[in-house]
Amino acid sequence: MISPLAHIHPNAQLGKDIIVDPFAVIEDDVIIGDGTHVMSHVVIMKKVVIGKSCKIFPGAVIGAIPQDLKFEGEETFVEVGDNTTIRECVTINRGTKDKWKTVVGSNCLLMAYSHIAHDCFLGNHVIIANSVQLAGHVEIGDHAIIGGMAAAIQFSKIGAHTYIAGGTEVIKDVPPYIKAGRSPLCYVGVNSVGLQRRGFTSERINSISEIYRNIYLRGLNISQATKIIEKELPDSEEKSEILKFIKDSKRGILKVSFKEGMDEN
Repeated sequence: MISPLAHIHPNAQLGKDIIVDPFAVIEDDVIIGDGTHVMSHVVIMKKVVIGKSCKIFPGAVIGAIPQDLKFEGEETFVEVGDNTTIRECVTINRGTKDKWKTVVGSNCLLMAYSHIAHDCFLGNHVIIANSVQLAGHVEIGDHAIIGGMAAAIQFSKIGAHTYIAGGTEVIKDVPPYIKAGRSPLCYVGVNSVGLQRRGFTSERINSISEIYRNIYLRGLNISQATKIIEKELPDSEEKSEILKFIKDSKRGILKVSFKEGMDEN
């Protein structure tokens, strides 16, 4: 059902069974999939593609131009996957010519007042809690959870299946499968509870823990640790993913806190 009090550009493409509440605004070159609900006072600006069965709550603004002085008006986009919930006053900016688009995956939850800046790429099943602020070019892997009022600086990378504590600042890359907390942000363990909930066996979790024991708890530098992991630990999908993440990291990965290292040794 589409309210006659909503403003919808004639070139917008709306799927079947869409609900658009009064006073929503949908601009030119917008595509919205079947079964999505756009609530009152949502603004969806041009060059936005939204998937099926999404819920977009009042006050959200999707597709505003980047807050980047280098932006020159190039044609860029926002893409949102299926079954994603965007809560009150969330803002998602269009991309720049760096990546040309900002992407939020499927089955994500973006809680109230969070901000997804230009050229961010969020995977599937990502949870962004209230007032999280992502600067430009941030990449987040599948099933990551970012606690409330955390912030990530530009170009940071956050791996899949991570948990980042609320109120923290991400200034280094966060490898997959771990928990990160404290100030400054550091490794505080493997995200065992999250992995169990997603069906990881005890054997897989123990294998991940052994990898991170070498990286963080043996007093080795990253080069030494990765050589040991490559040569001595059994091959697995998780091992390959962790080593690739570390190799590709340009900012460097976060460290272990002194207290955590002392506790584990």
